[in-house]
Amino acid sequence: MARSGRLSPGGDQRESGRQQILDVIRAAESIARIDIAKATGVSPATVTAITAELLAAGLIEEIAPEVAPGARRGRPRVALRIQGGAHRIAGLKVSHHVISTVITDFVGQELASHEMPLVQGTMPVPELCAQIRRALELTCAQGGFSIEDLSGVGIGMAGMIDAERGFIYWSSSLEERNVAFSAAITAELPCPVFLDNDANLVAKAEHLFGEGRTCDNFIVITIEHGVGMGIVIDRQIYRGTRGCGAEFGHTKVHLEGALCQCGQRGCLEAYVGDYALLREANISSGSERHRTIASLFQSAENGDAMAKSILDRARRMFAMGLANVVNIFDPSKIILAGARLSFDYLYSDKLIEEMRQWVVQVDAPLPEVIVHDWGDLMWAKGAAAYALEEVTARTVRELANAAA
Repeated sequence: MARSGRLSPGGDQRESGRQQILDVIRAAESIARIDIAKATGVSPATVTAITAELLAAGLIEEIAPEVAPGARRGRPRVALRIQGGAHRIAGLKVSHHVISTVITDFVGQELASHEMPLVQGTMPVPELCAQIRRALELTCAQGGFSIEDLSGVGIGMAGMIDAERGFIYWSSSLEERNVAFSAAITAELPCPVFLDNDANLVAKAEHLFGEGRTCDNFIVITIEHGVGMGIVIDRQIYRGTRGCGAEFGHTKVHLEGALCQCGQRGCLEAYVGDYALLREANISSGSERHRTIASLFQSAENGDAMAKSILDRARRMFAMGLANVVNIFDPSKIILAGARLSFDYLYSDKLIEEMRQWVVQVDAPLPEVIVHDWGDLMWAKGAAAYALEEVTARTVRELANAAA
């Protein structure tokens, strides 16, 4: 099933009001009706009517205010907040070696989490669907509930993905290309599924919980098995016309260069991604000397000239890519995300200096470049946040249809 999408400008005005009021309540955590009216510009009478509907539907709840001892008597202002028990939402991050899962309540509070190792990184569609269901079942069991109790599942995967259609043109996790993946996985699950590129969901998580909370325009670059990018413009994720925008890892840095896992040559990812570094190291040594990235990094730290040369080239290629991002987008902030960034070679004064050399020179400071080193469970939290938004929009639409 494809994602539901947000409400269109031509939608029912009352429906739009419900969505707006729910968003304000969620952002404020708790808020009185009169303050909702001020924040939204909706009349107090309409706010009262809509919040009555939301209360009856079990989506929000009232909070009795605390009255300080000795305070003057009067009618206290009752606050409203999201009802956490209204829905359970799951978010999954499918990486090359593990499926990470987070389950939250309707407020977004974590209820359970789990990381399930994968025997292989690339597999047929039916096998990946079965693995995703298994990961959800294990996580639900940890939380003491059933997979049937979920209202929605957000899934983040690497690759070229049309989130609107739930369609995967290509992913390093799948053997097949051009797959209606949301339809395939929805057949395995008892609830709606919302699919997106994993870097987009990291950008959403940064926007809601992380370094992007105070930014309207920023870019997240993810580095692990491959290289991804999420773009936030005016506080919205930019996906492109086909859902294939922001494929930073597949920008070209070398004509007829190294082979990328996407099938083309000369992609940035083919010089910076985990698989590319290991491939280069093992070809250069003439044996499978390095099976893990940690082994390669350790060799470089121990003075191995070949390992240092491979990492130096990766850093220069990455600096060139960052400079291109600055020249094209001029964001206020660039966030580098991914476990790989615990290693210094991709984030250092040398990297920033090399990036500076290739950026168009103007009399203004460069965008801030920061590292947010978080694990796969935080990526899964971004997927859960995406599903939470979509389940909210779907629930509002159902209320509107019931009221029609």
